[in-house]
Amino acid sequence: MTTMETGSYGSYTSVARILLTFNNPKLLLLEQPSSNLAYLRPLHAHMIRTHLIEDTFTVSRLIAFCTDPGHSPTLLHYARRVFSQIQNPNTFIYNAMIRAYSASDNPQQSIHLYNQLQCRCLRPDNLTFPFLLKSSTHFASLEMGMQINGQIIRYGFESDVYVQNSLVHMYAASGDLQTAERIFYRISHLDIVSWTSMIGGYNRCGDVRSARQLFDRMPQRNVVTWSIMIRGYARNGHFDQAVNLFRVMKAENVRANETVMVSVISSCAHLGALEQGRRAHDYVVKNNLAVNLILGTALVDMYARCGDSRKAIEVFEQLTERDVLCWTTVIAGLAMHGHAEMSLEYFTRMVETGVMPRDVTFTAVLSACSHGGLVERGFKLFESMREDYKIEPRLEHYGCMVDLLGRAGKLDEAERFIHQLPLKPNAPIWGALLGACRIHRNVEIGERVGKILIELEPGHSGYYVLLSNVYARANRWDQVTELRQNMKDRGVKKSPGYSLIEVDGIVHRFIMGDGSHPEIEQIRAMWEEIALRIRAVGYMGNKSDVLFDIDEEEKESALYQHSEKLAIAFGMMRTGNQTVIRIVKNLRVCDDCHTATKFISKVFDRELIVRDRNRFHHFRQGECSCLDYW
Repeated sequence: MTTMETGSYGSYTSVARILLTFNNPKLLLLEQPSSNLAYLRPLHAHMIRTHLIEDTFTVSRLIAFCTDPGHSPTLLHYARRVFSQIQNPNTFIYNAMIRAYSASDNPQQSIHLYNQLQCRCLRPDNLTFPFLLKSSTHFASLEMGMQINGQIIRYGFESDVYVQNSLVHMYAASGDLQTAERIFYRISHLDIVSWTSMIGGYNRCGDVRSARQLFDRMPQRNVVTWSIMIRGYARNGHFDQAVNLFRVMKAENVRANETVMVSVISSCAHLGALEQGRRAHDYVVKNNLAVNLILGTALVDMYARCGDSRKAIEVFEQLTERDVLCWTTVIAGLAMHGHAEMSLEYFTRMVETGVMPRDVTFTAVLSACSHGGLVERGFKLFESMREDYKIEPRLEHYGCMVDLLGRAGKLDEAERFIHQLPLKPNAPIWGALLGACRIHRNVEIGERVGKILIELEPGHSGYYVLLSNVYARANRWDQVTELRQNMKDRGVKKSPGYSLIEVDGIVHRFIMGDGSHPEIEQIRAMWEEIALRIRAVGYMGNKSDVLFDIDEEEKESALYQHSEKLAIAFGMMRTGNQTVIRIVKNLRVCDDCHTATKFISKVFDRELIVRDRNRFHHFRQGECSCLDYW
C-alpha cells in the first residue's frame, strides 16, 4: 500500500480503508468515499474483480453514493455506467437513479427508468412516486403528472402523506389549484410540507390572499414557509406586505436566511424605502448571513434604486464575487442617476476583468450614454456590441439609440433611424421620439409620431398625454381639446399617479386628489405655505399638464393635488431641515412638479431626490441632475 499512498491518486489511506470495507458490506455503510472519480474508479474495479458487483446490497451503496444530490453531476453519468452492469437491480437502486434524474437536466430519464422497473416486475414504493412527480414538475408536464397520479392509485399509495404532499406540489406548480386543494384537504395528518406546498402553489398563481389565509392558519412554520410567503408577496408586486411580514417574522424570533433577505431587500428597492433597506442590510450583517452573489447584487440594486448610488458602489466594491448581472446592476444604477461617465468606467472595468457583457448590459450602458448626452460614444458602443461581441441588437437597444438622438435634439436623424430599422419598431421606440418632441417643442414630428403611437396602442393613456403636451407647448389648444375628447370617446383614462415617501421607516402612499391620509389637512396647509414662498420668487403653476375640460380655478387646485407635491409637503412637515427628501413615483414627473421642486430645493435649501418611471432627479439649489430633460 505504500506505493499506492504516494502514487497519482494522492493520499490513499482512506481508499485502503474503503477497499477493506467492500469485503464486509455491513461496514460499507459506515464509510463515505471521496466524490473524486479518481478514488471511485479503483473501488469499482475492485468490486468487479472480487465479484462484489454482483452483490445487490453492496452495489446499491455505491449507486446511492454516486447519486447523492450533494455530489457533482458527473457522478450521475458514472452511476449510470455502474447501473448498466447490475444484473438484478432492486427497487432501492431504481429509486436512487430516478431521484438523481428528477433533479437533473434530463428529468424524462426518470420516466424511462420507471418503465424499466415495471418491465422487471418490480413494485414501486412510496419513495418512487414523489421522485417521478418531481420530474413531471421539472418537465412542466401536467399530463405526465396526471398519468403518474393514476399509477399512484393503481399501487394504492394515494393515502400516503409523502405521496400526497408531492401531488399537492405537482398540481399547484402546474396551476391546477382546484385539484391541489382537493388532495390537500384529504390529507389526514397535515405536516409542514403539506402546508408549504399549498401556500407555494397560491403564490405561483398570484393568489397571495389565499396563501396568506392558509399561512396564518398554520399550527407551526419554519423558515422555508416564511420564505415562500415573503417571496410570494415580492414576486406579485405586494412589496409593502413583504416588508411587513418580515417584521412579523423578526418579532416571532424566526431567523431569516439569505433567500428571505433577497426578497425583503428587493421589495425595499421597489418601494424606494432606503431606511428599511438599510435595516435589512444591518440584519444581514448582525446575523452573519453570507453576502453571496445573489444577495450582494440585490443590495447593490436596492441602494441604487433607493437613491444612494454612493452606498451601491461601496457594497459592489466589497463583493468577493461578481458576475455579469452584478456588473450590469451597478452600471444601470449609475446610469439612472445620470452618472454617465462613471457608468462607462465600470463597463470598461467589467470587460477588463474578463466578464463578457450581455444584451442587458448594453441596454444599461447605452442608457448611460443617452442620459449623459454622449452621442458619439453611444454609437461606438452600439457598433461594438455587434462587431466585437456578436450580440444582435434587440428593440430595446434601438430604443436607446432613438432616445440618445432625441435627447441631443437630433429629431430628424432619430426619425430616419427608426424608419431604417431591420425590425418593426414598437411603441416604446416611437414613444422615445415623442418624448423628445415634447422637450424640443417639435410639433411637426411629434404629431406624426403621436398618431402612429395611438394607432399602435389606442388604449395607452400615456401616449395621449405626451401628444397633448406637445400641442400644449405650442399653444395649439384646439388639438389638445380634440385629443382629450378622443380619449373620452374611446374610454381611455389616464393612469392614476401615486408617490411614495418613507418617513421613520414607514412608507406613505399619496394618490392625486386623495384625501384619505390621516394628516391630509396639515399636509395641504403645509403645501400652501410652500407655494406661497416659491411664488414669491417666481414660481407660476404650469397648467398645461392638467385636464382641459375644467375651469382655471379648478386647474390651479388640481395642480396642488398632484401626489408628488403632497409627498414633498409631508416630508418637509415630518423631517428635519438637513434630511434628504426621497420620493418614488409610478409615472413620469410632470413639468409643473419638476419646476416646483427646483424652486423648493433653492428656497428651502433642501435636497430632494425623485425617482420617476424613467430615471432619478437630484434637486439641489434650484437645479436638477436631468438638466430639464427627462
